[in-house]
Amino acid sequence: MSQQANLLLELFVEELPPKALFKLGEAFAGALSQSLQAQGLCDLNVSAVTPYATPRRLAVHISQVAAQAADKAVNQKLMPATVGLDANGQPTPALLKKLSALGADASAVSALTREHDGKAEVLFLATTVKGASLLEGLQKALDEAIAKLPIPKVMSYQLADGWSNVNFVRPVHGLVALHGAEIVPVQAFGLTANRLTQGHRFEAAQATIIIEHADSYAAQLRTQGAVIASYTERRAEISRQLRAVAKTAGANLQPIDDEALLDEVTALVERPNVLLGQFEAAFLAVPQECLILTMKANQKYFPLLDGQGKLTNQFLIVSNISPADPSAVIGGNERVVRPRLADAKFFFDQDRKKTLQARVTGLDKVVYHNKLGSQGERIQRVAAIAKAIGEQLGSADLAQQAAQAATLAKADLLTDMVGEFPELQGIMGRYYALNDGLSTEIADAIEDHYKPRFAGDELPRNLVGVCVALADKLETLVGLFGIGQIPTGDKDPFALRRHALGVIRMLMERELPLALNTLLQQAMPAFGNLIQNNVNELEKFMADRLAGVLREQGYSAQEVDAVLALQPQVLQDIPKRLQAVRAFATMDESTALAAANKRIGNILKKSEDIGSVVDTSYLKEPAEQQLHGALHNVQPLVTSFYNNGEYTAALRELAVLKGPVDTFFDQVMVNADDPALKANRLALLQQLYQAMNRVADLAKLAA
Repeated sequence: MSQQANLLLELFVEELPPKALFKLGEAFAGALSQSLQAQGLCDLNVSAVTPYATPRRLAVHISQVAAQAADKAVNQKLMPATVGLDANGQPTPALLKKLSALGADASAVSALTREHDGKAEVLFLATTVKGASLLEGLQKALDEAIAKLPIPKVMSYQLADGWSNVNFVRPVHGLVALHGAEIVPVQAFGLTANRLTQGHRFEAAQATIIIEHADSYAAQLRTQGAVIASYTERRAEISRQLRAVAKTAGANLQPIDDEALLDEVTALVERPNVLLGQFEAAFLAVPQECLILTMKANQKYFPLLDGQGKLTNQFLIVSNISPADPSAVIGGNERVVRPRLADAKFFFDQDRKKTLQARVTGLDKVVYHNKLGSQGERIQRVAAIAKAIGEQLGSADLAQQAAQAATLAKADLLTDMVGEFPELQGIMGRYYALNDGLSTEIADAIEDHYKPRFAGDELPRNLVGVCVALADKLETLVGLFGIGQIPTGDKDPFALRRHALGVIRMLMERELPLALNTLLQQAMPAFGNLIQNNVNELEKFMADRLAGVLREQGYSAQEVDAVLALQPQVLQDIPKRLQAVRAFATMDESTALAAANKRIGNILKKSEDIGSVVDTSYLKEPAEQQLHGALHNVQPLVTSFYNNGEYTAALRELAVLKGPVDTFFDQVMVNADDPALKANRLALLQQLYQAMNRVADLAKLAA
């Protein structure tokens, strides 16, 4: 490479979409640096790439960028030798024409090399390609980076010439490109790069900042422009200030932990200044989830919680200005939040004037799916399924509570609060249920029936909630599969994968003695003639999700395949089966037994009409007598351990069979000429196979 220096490139734009800012900054820096590396202008194993992103700029600093890429030796493929050279080895007109196009003449023929490409001998010309200049390379990299940006929504605007329109995330008003202290005059959006940018809209020391050097960019923006250019530095500074100001408000107070809100606020300010505000304590009579949500969603405030996680009447404001007297800023924010909280209080007060039960009939007018009817019809199905699950899990009382909770679970969709804040569905249902005098079990179940809502989310807190949550998800899965709405590829508009994972988690983690296939079949009658029976395909879908969950938990594909090959339906048993398989694999006898099991399975597959009764009078060979005796001794123990759920012990007992099994296959011909002898030996193998594969299909463990 030629002379190296550090490179800076900045796009100065109008306010960028905050939720996309971080990705835009990372993508811009990544695409630009990768393109420069591809052109030989930098080496990302050596060069440091620093992205910058503020509400009004995307920029990147890359160290050790060359002014000129090194020349590159290239072996240019020309044409087959039979085409390029005649019978006397002289160049054909086609070859001369090709060489001329590459800037060479007939004198280059003697320098050509021949290589076989697998089909024929091909002529190659060794040439040197001149390395790209930084201007050429950066222009190409900039064009590529702009084209590759993950823009959530493109806007069209007119350039300064008054004629041209361009599409970009926001209008671009400035372009800076510096190689060390030198301007690289690349062009984009009708602009030619210079060294001029702007700082903070209100607090910059000077309107226009002249960037002196690529390395002075961040420091000049901070001192002259009142801007923290680095997204990560700005985020860390906001986090630090939030904790510091919270401490001044109260020893045990903490700002709400919300990474998404912190990301969004970081993308809204250029130099953060955290201030403390408060609202009237009377508003705390409203459920804190409502107040927290309106402060976060509408105002981007950080509510302050006490040591028990309860909301206080104080909140933190991340301001973009730092006046000497912040009282006007604080007062303005307090005035703005008050009507929002008043709205929440009004919704809460109005909603409580009507019971959840009184709202249920209104769900008949809410469309759920054009093929599956209204939400009213849906809750009847969910209630029927929940009642059936309750009966299996406990008693008539549990079944009745589950049916009641399911009937009321969607009623809060018709409240003003949930209409304003859909994120509060279920949460508000719980508050309104308690207000109506319903039991805590039913109220909790109404909130919890949406759980788990995402990976790692908590499960319903009581058994009533489990019944309703299972019923809700099973109704969705069976119904949508029944009308052919099956996820394909990455398309899953009804989140059926998430629903399936929720069912799996509840069955396994709550150790419910329920068979999955039975649950799916029992959900069918609730739909009447609305759907087709697609349970078999749904079972395969669930099995795929289950296998994925188990692999994520650290079990190997072999272990998972061995257990799921038996299609166990009571999922609470699966972890114990997997642990047993893992323990079995550590035994010295496991390899031989797995291989023998595979062999037995192959033999049995090729045979028909295999009996299950062994006639001891046909056990002629000592080896088969020995195997029968060993199996006869071990079978009761294996069965006892298996029935008690002691799967590891059940598999451990199989170790004694290794010797007899090996001897049997060494000394006994299964496919004997005598049909009765053969049938008896197959029956013996059938008994052995059944005894060995009760916990898992051990053949799956064979190499």
